Amino acid sequence: MPGHDITPQELKARLDAGDDVLVVDVREAREWDICRIEGATLIPLQSLPARVGELPRDRDLVVHCKMGGRSAQAAAFLRAQGFEHVQNLTGGILAWIDRVDPSQRKY
Repeated sequence: MPGHDITPQELKARLDAGDDVLVVDVREAREWDICRIEGATLIPLQSLPARVGELPRDRDLVVHCKMGGRSAQAAAFLRAQGFEHVQNLTGGILAWIDRVDPSQRKY
């Protein structure tokens, strides 16, 4: 897996191609209620240590938050737990909305 980051456009291309990518949203539930990437799994950052066992180690993971800070922490945590295929969505969901899905509401 090249690099620790992935752009919204790169993620969209992978999803459109049917690649086996699990998108993990580390925002809070109230943020998830406003906008989300279709098919993503919500695991708030504070819950990640307790829920890390729910994540598959044999799939590519892309973590995201609002702008990329919390998901960068999540990606580093997951790598420290032995996950080898983890990328952070650059710019978070706000960049996703700007570049991929402008129909969604920003906050």
